Order: sequence, then C-alpha cells, then structure tokens
Amino acid sequence: MLLYFLISCLSFFFLSKSLSLPPWASESRTLLSFYFSKNPFMTTLHPTTPDPAASPLLDQMSVLDLPELALDHILDLLPPSGLCSMARVCSSMRERCVSDHLWEKHLMTKWGKILGPAARREWKCYLSSSYHLDSPHRQTGHPLGFDKIISLIRSISSVFRDGDKQRKRYASSLPLDSTMSCYLSLETGRFWFPAQVYNRENGHVGFMLSCYDAELSYDTHTDTFQARYPPHGRRAVAIEKGVTWDRLRAAPIDASPHHLHVSDSLNELKPGDHIEIQWRRNKEFPYGWWYGIVGHLESCDGNLNHCHCHLSEMAVLEFNQYTVGSRWRRTMINKRDHREEGNEEDGFYGGIRKLTCKQEIAMWTRLWPSSILE
Repeated sequence: MLLYFLISCLSFFFLSKSLSLPPWASESRTLLSFYFSKNPFMTTLHPTTPDPAASPLLDQMSVLDLPELALDHILDLLPPSGLCSMARVCSSMRERCVSDHLWEKHLMTKWGKILGPAARREWKCYLSSSYHLDSPHRQTGHPLGFDKIISLIRSISSVFRDGDKQRKRYASSLPLDSTMSCYLSLETGRFWFPAQVYNRENGHVGFMLSCYDAELSYDTHTDTFQARYPPHGRRAVAIEKGVTWDRLRAAPIDASPHHLHVSDSLNELKPGDHIEIQWRRNKEFPYGWWYGIVGHLESCDGNLNHCHCHLSEMAVLEFNQYTVGSRWRRTMINKRDHREEGNEEDGFYGGIRKLTCKQEIAMWTRLWPSSILE
C-alpha cells in the first residue's frame, strides 16, 4: 500500500511538472519544506539523513504536489492573506481556500470576543438588505459566474493592502452567505455590527465605568472602530471615532437596551460582590450597564464576623468612583421585589448582573478613573 502511494505521488509529480504554474506558486516551497521537515509521517518514511542529491527535487516541488491531507493541513495554518493568495492557483484550490471551515477559525480568532448573537442576527439582515443589491448574485438570482470569481480571486489579496474603494468592491463580489464574505465585510468596515463600548464618548466623565450599546464599523488603517450610539430622547445619534479593541465587548445579555433585565440572583448578593446594574437618565433613553459593589447597610459596622447584611431584604449598591456625599455614590434596592426604581432627577436603576467572571471584574478595575468623580 505504501509503495503504491509513493508511485502515485511520483507519477503525479512528473505530470504536474509539464503544467505551467504562475511564478508566485513557487513561493509554496517554504511551506513544503516546513511540512516535510515537521510531519511525523514523512519522518517515518525517511528515518535516515536524506541524500543531498535529492534536495533539488524538493526545491522544485510545488504545493499542488502534496497529498490532500497534507494540503489541508497547510491551508489550515495559513493566515487570511495567505488563503487569498493560495486561492489563485486553480479552481479546485479556490474552492478549498474559500471554504467556511477555514474562515470560521479566523473569524472567531479575531472577532469572536466582540461578536454576539445580536451581531450574527444583524449579519443575516445585512445579507438581505439593499446594501447588497449591486452584487451580481443579488441581481440575477443565480450563483456568481466563474469569470467573476476568478477575477475576484486574482485580486483578493489586495483586500488587505489597497484603498477603501477596492476593498469594498472585492468584499461585495464574494458569495454573500460565506464566512469569508462576513470576515471581509468586517475587515473593510462595510458591515456595522452591534456590540458594547466601555466608557463611551472618549471616556466622558458622565459615562465613566459604564458600558453602552453601539453599532460599530472597523477601520483597518488605524485598527480602531467608529461607534454610533443610539439617540437619547431628542438627542441626535452620537458618533465616536478611534474606539480601541480593549474597550469593546459582546453584549452579555441578548436583549434590547430598552428592555429591563430580569435579575435572577439578587438573594445571593452579599457585601463585597461585584455587580453591573442597568441605569438610564430617563425612560426615553436606553439602558447602560454601570459597575458597582455591594456594600454594607448603615446598621452594620462592616465587621464580617458580625455582618448579617446578606440576610436583609434590602441591599446597598456602592459606586466608589464617585466622591463621598455624591448623589451617585450609593443606592438601595429591594432584593425580593426589585423593579425599575428612580426618578427624573437621579435617573432610573434597572436590572442587576452579579459578576462572577474574574476577567469581567478585571476589565472594570483596569478602567478605574485616575481621580474620584464629583
């Protein structure tokens, strides 16, 4: 069986040498050298030191000479730009390089932490929107023609280095429902997706230690995002540029920012617990999530050996980023019958999330302001 495998590979090799490949295809020799040196199967076939006379043969091989399993392994190691380049070899290579299973890994690696269920729903709506009506696929109702695909693949690597106009044209030419199309739509900023932004509006003092919903578009030149915040009452849509990756997260709760979150762990709250609570200025505004800590009741001296605050129906929430005496410093809630509470002057407090994830808590700690707020 092994002898048959070797004969088949050699036959394919000599046949392929008669084919004319583009000059850049020889760049795959580096990948071949890596594969043959690292693959344990090939080490088994060649347990002794290889003959120096055979090295020119290896140097002349191309990626098309590899068995399918080896080729799949190499494609799995390529970055997005490498997949785009490899897709230019031939039609069969193109089908491999644009397959969803390869691009899903890249999508999750770069974008997974900020793409939640709402973003995936928005992507489906985006595919059916008029934004894609200029695509040949959408106009004809038939799959994209081979000539269009080949033209796309020949230029797709420039998606990562050319100007905005070219990148948008190439992204719109991809099969719309592919993972590769989603990845490139995110990379080019064509697709605005929902997520949440910490300390919105460049860390405006009025939003310190909060997290608000926004629509985001990526700018590959600066590796930052543009954020559009929903209108607050009569206030127009607020736009913020230069939002960095470390200020973003996927919404922890898949719900509209106007919906009151139903808290399910209030009876477990005790002093020292970290929480996020919904707050909005008035009932026309969407909720934002604000960071706080469960404090002690006024009747408690804070001594943990004698503390019974966790047994009380009431809980104190402290926002220690504000100075002592500030109206924003403390509030109280009823753990057994908690609803939206507040007024037009102090705002309205909504649902509560108890934070148990160390990464979430560390994120809020990292954003702590350098000075106490009034």
